[in-house]
Amino acid sequence: MVIYLPSQATEAGPLLDELTPREIVRELDKYVIGQAEAKKAVAIALRNRIRRQKLDPEMAEEVYPKNILMIGPTGVGKTEIARRLAKLANSPFLKVEASKFTEVGYVGRDVDSMIRDLVEIAIDMVREERLEEVADRAERNAEERLLDLLMPPQPEPGETTAEKTREKLRERLRAGRLDDRIVEVDVRERGPTFEIATNMGVEEMDISLKDVLPGIFGTRTKKRKMRVAEALEYLIQEEEQKLIDMDQVTRVAIERVERSGIIFLDEIDKIAGRETGHGPDVSREGVQRDILPIIEGTTVNTRYGFVRTDHILFIAAGAFHVSKPSDLIPELQGRFPIRVELKSLTEEDFIRILKEPKNALVKQYTALLETEGITLKFTDDALEEIARMAARVNESAENIGARRLHTIMEKVLEEISFEGPDLRKKFVRIDGEYVRRALADIVKDQDLSRYIL
Repeated sequence: MVIYLPSQATEAGPLLDELTPREIVRELDKYVIGQAEAKKAVAIALRNRIRRQKLDPEMAEEVYPKNILMIGPTGVGKTEIARRLAKLANSPFLKVEASKFTEVGYVGRDVDSMIRDLVEIAIDMVREERLEEVADRAERNAEERLLDLLMPPQPEPGETTAEKTREKLRERLRAGRLDDRIVEVDVRERGPTFEIATNMGVEEMDISLKDVLPGIFGTRTKKRKMRVAEALEYLIQEEEQKLIDMDQVTRVAIERVERSGIIFLDEIDKIAGRETGHGPDVSREGVQRDILPIIEGTTVNTRYGFVRTDHILFIAAGAFHVSKPSDLIPELQGRFPIRVELKSLTEEDFIRILKEPKNALVKQYTALLETEGITLKFTDDALEEIARMAARVNESAENIGARRLHTIMEKVLEEISFEGPDLRKKFVRIDGEYVRRALADIVKDQDLSRYIL
């Protein structure tokens, strides 16, 4: 049996199965400026995943994803490319910092936790999809239950009268005229909370207790008075839970993780380096060796069952300022055959980032201030000045890429954001002179510039 990837049409574009690598890059261009090589690599990886689903099962089992290593400074779009790719493919996506596995040694969470977290994300995704499917039915059922609570007791012979009364109540309920009436609803009580001291890992303990506790305590209800509007919301949630088959949700989620999950392993350069036998870096190679089986393909035990990691796509990323990819252990290097270098952003890139993407900063700030009736108008020379300033500060201080734009934009719009609700003049024009004036004191003082920008 051939299993296909989720391929529903989205607002962003056509069906996933129909997207060619060139079209995938075009979709990514809507959110990320530049970095053509990285986009090309992830587009091929996604297209190969679609191709794999169309092979016969025996051959498909042998085709493993070609993991990607992104090399580039912070703030150039590494995470954003991976996140947007996952959204485009409707794939469960998890970002995790490789360095966090060195912070607490082996007392804290182990590397398997990234797979468990990915399964939780997938279950939430599938559950949300199921909720959308049953939303109308749940609302209808909740409405009927609420009408049963609102209906006054009817004499036996008046069946037609009861129907008329019910329909009148339904009209008033839908019009919101009964929202403040008080009704009594049977509400499920939460079970007791308690602590268990054990040497067993949290995940294993969860697996052993998850089915036992409901059986011990059962489910009790109590009557609670609430407004009709609150009661309707509560009953809708209760009906949604009844209509969703969580066993099926779990099965679909695990299947989705195994065949289309994406894990973004950030700060991989922080664990690059060989054992020195002493000092704070002693656990780096150990972490690499722990991560290796997950990337190579293994089976991880989660609270929802066993999950195979063979066909999860891993995208690793790091700045590699101090270390280099060859400092990783050879086995780990071999699991990332595709390597792409992301370039530092230029002044021209910053101008494009400010105005071109769907979530461009200028669009965000304009929309935010529009909520208070203020119309912001950015001129071209204002955007050029902001971009020039961002590039200049990145050169003289630490290069944090496009994140520098957030800092400068906040400083430029600080007064408007603060005075916003009280402004009499509701049209504000931001030009180059305005930007220079807003940043004048900071730019003059080099130390202050490094501190604030």
